[in-house]
Amino acid sequence: MIQPRTLKGFRDYLPAVMIPREQLMQTAREVFRSFGFAPIDTPTLEHLEILTGKGSEETDRQIYRFTDNGGRDVGMRFDLTVPLARFAAQHIGSLGVPFKRYHIAPVWRGEKPQEGRYREFVQCDFDTIGTESVLADIEAVAVINRLLETIGFDRFTISINNRAILTGLLEHLDLADRSVAVLRSLDKLEKIGRKKTADEMISAAGVTSEQADAVLQLADCTGEADSVFATLTQISGGNETAMTGIARLRDIYEGSLASGVPKQRLRLDVSIARGLDYYTGVIFETTLDDLPTIGSVCSGGRYDNLAGLYTKQHLPGIGASLGLDRLIAAMEQLNLLPTASTPAPVLVTYFDKDHRDDYLRLAHQLRSAGIAVEVYPEPRKLGAQLKYADAHGFTIAIIAGGTEWAEGECQLKVLATKQSEQVAYTHDHPSALVDRVAQLLAPSGDGA
Repeated sequence: MIQPRTLKGFRDYLPAVMIPREQLMQTAREVFRSFGFAPIDTPTLEHLEILTGKGSEETDRQIYRFTDNGGRDVGMRFDLTVPLARFAAQHIGSLGVPFKRYHIAPVWRGEKPQEGRYREFVQCDFDTIGTESVLADIEAVAVINRLLETIGFDRFTISINNRAILTGLLEHLDLADRSVAVLRSLDKLEKIGRKKTADEMISAAGVTSEQADAVLQLADCTGEADSVFATLTQISGGNETAMTGIARLRDIYEGSLASGVPKQRLRLDVSIARGLDYYTGVIFETTLDDLPTIGSVCSGGRYDNLAGLYTKQHLPGIGASLGLDRLIAAMEQLNLLPTASTPAPVLVTYFDKDHRDDYLRLAHQLRSAGIAVEVYPEPRKLGAQLKYADAHGFTIAIIAGGTEWAEGECQLKVLATKQSEQVAYTHDHPSALVDRVAQLLAPSGDGA
């Protein structure tokens, strides 16, 4: 016998998790479409040279790679942004710019599994390609806000920064040639603390303790927006790159407020750097106020040079990604996931075998009205069928035996409250039953 098991870092999704997972993906699609983003898809496998050298050395180590049957070096995509850059370079001539896309698909990273993070996971990405306009940056913040809000969260924080501020500060400190190593160390600040971050900067980037301390002053730059911008101007020493970055960050902050993002959800955090090397401008991280330890559930930023590896045409980009599986893990911890393990809210019980076709016709009537229905497959005792209904999270059970069929009615049982009522029903006149079931399933839940 082969032992049934999954690989480390991979997981099966049971219906109780997969149902809300699909609902989240559908919510993401609807939000992305509401802002004008169009769907695309790209292959799981890419030529290895497309993927390597685009994220970081750590990302390159995490790529699942192999030589295919044609002798080609290939890799499984580790995110959806690098394939997008290749896609844009290949197809932008027919798509035109600006091009707005969303992409919901699995990616793979051979990293150490941890809470809410697996080696195979789904990303829900949205990006705008072909414009450097600050409006595209502002819209990205607005999409993140609408996305989390529509999913059902109220308490979350969107942290925003601009890589240009960090770049300008490093120029001011004569560290421009060591920016990659410094920023990678800075990105670990929240995880490992100030002292260990400084030590890593000193050892990995070769900076002095004074230079490390100057970079880490960014972590102390918090508070009201005007105060933060004033402090940043002072710290940057008038560096032109930093000043340009500060001005753009102010535009993004004020434009986000104008786009309906509540002020309490916006946080200026100039210490976040994001671990991927391709970011060049604004960067985002979104955390849940009630579960900050799970990390960012929606992050991204501007990458103006990534497509330049594949084409001479300048194709700047801006976008973000919803970490679907991390968000699911958070919702599990916060008890926000529904408990149903069936997508159909209505169970038609079947305990009178002489009326098999009547049960099937009844179910057909409800489905024709847009109501999802499951028919129990065997004529078992009613108690066993109701136990099944409770275990799987059905909302309503429809009960009809020989007497009910003869009298032209059905019994509706609301499983959560155990309340039952008789409703008129015949195949020729189903409207009373259909309307009452629809009322009981209405979001208000009052059954009125």
